[in-house]
Amino acid sequence: MTQALRAQHLRKLPGVDRLLEHPRLTDLGLRHALVRRVVVDAIAAERARVLAAIDAARDPNPPVAELDQLAAIARARLDHWLRVHPRAVLNGTGVLLHTNLGRAPLSAAARLAVNDAAGTCDLELDLGDGKRGSRLAVLSPLLAALFEAEDVLVVNNGAAALLLACTALAGGGPTGGVALSRGQHVEIGDSFRVAEMAAAGGVPVLAIGSTNRTHLRDYAAALQGRPEAALLWVHQSNFVQAGFVHQPELAQLAGLAGSHGVPLIADLGSGSMGVVSSSGEGVGVLAEEPTVSAYLEQGATVVTFSGDKLLGGPQAGILAGSARAIARCRRHPLARALRCGKLALAALHATAIAHASANSPDLPFHGMLAVGQAQLRARGQRLCHALGWSPDHVQDCEATIGGGSLPGQTLASVALVAPGNAQRAAACLRRGDPPLVGRTRDKQLWIDLRTLTDIDDELLLKSLRQLD
Repeated sequence: MTQALRAQHLRKLPGVDRLLEHPRLTDLGLRHALVRRVVVDAIAAERARVLAAIDAARDPNPPVAELDQLAAIARARLDHWLRVHPRAVLNGTGVLLHTNLGRAPLSAAARLAVNDAAGTCDLELDLGDGKRGSRLAVLSPLLAALFEAEDVLVVNNGAAALLLACTALAGGGPTGGVALSRGQHVEIGDSFRVAEMAAAGGVPVLAIGSTNRTHLRDYAAALQGRPEAALLWVHQSNFVQAGFVHQPELAQLAGLAGSHGVPLIADLGSGSMGVVSSSGEGVGVLAEEPTVSAYLEQGATVVTFSGDKLLGGPQAGILAGSARAIARCRRHPLARALRCGKLALAALHATAIAHASANSPDLPFHGMLAVGQAQLRARGQRLCHALGWSPDHVQDCEATIGGGSLPGQTLASVALVAPGNAQRAAACLRRGDPPLVGRTRDKQLWIDLRTLTDIDDELLLKSLRQLD
């Protein structure tokens, strides 16, 4: 009976050629193979849905999408594919470095730099002598000076920087490996684990110590008979351990590494340069995070970190350290495979120039940190007035740094609390143009103003008026 039902319902599905001739899918000016792929996928998805309903006995007579419905589904998929992504989004989540929303927003100068580099540019040409040059010829020495390192290498993200450092500086086989405390076997977003990334280049990771306590003697034992090994220190940037815990100081590990003639790789992740200016209510939280220069001063051979976290720049991975170690990394074949493209390099250079200022850098992330809660509250009241909402729609709240940085640290903030059902409001705002993303709290939708600069207010008002 089930087989007969299956056949009976599948016969109702239109054929591929018939669907391709539907007016909504003809004369689009698109490649035939592209439209055909979407049509085939739409029919296959409907077939699978119908069969699943029959086989699960939920519905012996499930409705089958008609020709017009399938054409609409296929057209919507094409329209979605052909709209450039990623799209601009208004971040009302209160998470300053939201990984799902692209982490640090770029400064105006960085955006201009990306636009200039998008065309023909002097990526690997020395305009002085007309010869081929390095794409990092200017950026590397600037970053090295800012981080107080002997040399700097830039790759495409933080995981790539860690992978390259471990692969280039530690040997494989019985005399190599990187020794990593079990208390630092960190898992980051999307279930990726630092130890697995470090080992991806073929260098074994030597798990030492215990989850809560690792001693210097554990590292020393791991180095016995392993002259090609390296020590790996991973900053616990996205969680906090408390209670009966112990880790050696980084300077102690540096002394041990030096006595054995092996490198010490320190994965900082966040890339903090510390506090330049004390102005602003939130800037002080940066003092809680170790800096790249501090890690180098304590004896790390190479420090690896991301460009799009506390540095406030684009996605990039940066290796800062001794000239000898960076040279080894630069010569490794992986360096070519992991190198950074021209657009990210341009944005990173503009970000580095901002950090060269003697004052707090003019970067969106640092602006989010610096704004005071009183300013946010006054802004919230103005927005409520413009929307015709009552003043009680402005509520104090707390924002977080995000991006796997400064766990547990919060910033006093202010949010607009949208009227009505939270789920319906959130869905409506996500589908707006531009989309607006907030957070649900107490069955209400909160739009945090700390992660929305005042230059976004017109767009914010346009978006929120859709809820009327």
